[in-house]
Amino acid sequence: MPEGDTIFRTARTLDRALTGKPITAFQSTFPLLTRFNDDQPLAGQFIESIESRGKWLLIHLSTGATLATHMLMSGSWHIYRPGERWQLPRSFMRIVLATSDYIAVAFSVPVAKMLSARELEREFRIPGSTIDVLSSGFNAEEAAHRIATHGHEEIGNVLLHQAVIGGVGNMYKSEVCFLTATNPYCKIEALSQDRIELLVATAQRLMKANVLEDSGNTMVTYAGRNRRTTHASDPGENLWVYGRGGQPCRRCGTLIERHAQGQDARVTYWCPHCQPMFQRRSS
Repeated sequence: MPEGDTIFRTARTLDRALTGKPITAFQSTFPLLTRFNDDQPLAGQFIESIESRGKWLLIHLSTGATLATHMLMSGSWHIYRPGERWQLPRSFMRIVLATSDYIAVAFSVPVAKMLSARELEREFRIPGSTIDVLSSGFNAEEAAHRIATHGHEEIGNVLLHQAVIGGVGNMYKSEVCFLTATNPYCKIEALSQDRIELLVATAQRLMKANVLEDSGNTMVTYAGRNRRTTHASDPGENLWVYGRGGQPCRRCGTLIERHAQGQDARVTYWCPHCQPMFQRRSS
């Protein structure tokens, strides 16, 4: 599943190409979007702005409506010049949004809906700006407080709750826990407030570093090679622990462990030496 930084970069690219431009054509394989377009044609409307919220991409229109899409595991947005050949087959197309200069195509996007301003505000699955770790309005103190309220849950699971801290995905979860010397299976109730705040700050720092203009498209948390590999054959080449199960820890040499965690069985990576389990704090 794309991490929040990937959605952020996608939204930034689309925003620069489409914002302020009138829509010239719209097409979708989603029946509800097609019906919306029949009732309120998008052609002639302007794109006000495009942003990411956690793992959602939001396209705000001049009428006040918002096209919200979620990539889940396989979705992606591409942008082309008119007449340019698409990189994926047309059968994968789910949405086409065109202006005079560009054509934005959503491929294999499984979730898409048109929301009014009020519906967007009330949609609990789309995090607000204070929850999205990459938003300028992100409130780290509130995020730490939300984490602390999940006392009986494991930190590795809580970091994936998009209503708690939006945008953090499975790869960042493992990396953040390693860099804060926190075992991902520790219960929240065993963590100090300082450690929870450190987890939030580290998540924000790592994700912001990976959306800089020159950061490329590959997630990097380990810079030991002093380079960024754009098309690395080894997914763990630029990471501390994720994707490195059975390999030596970059710090201590202990073999990295991997195990499915939580109800969704997301694979977690950690170093058993550098990330010890904490006992429950005494009251």
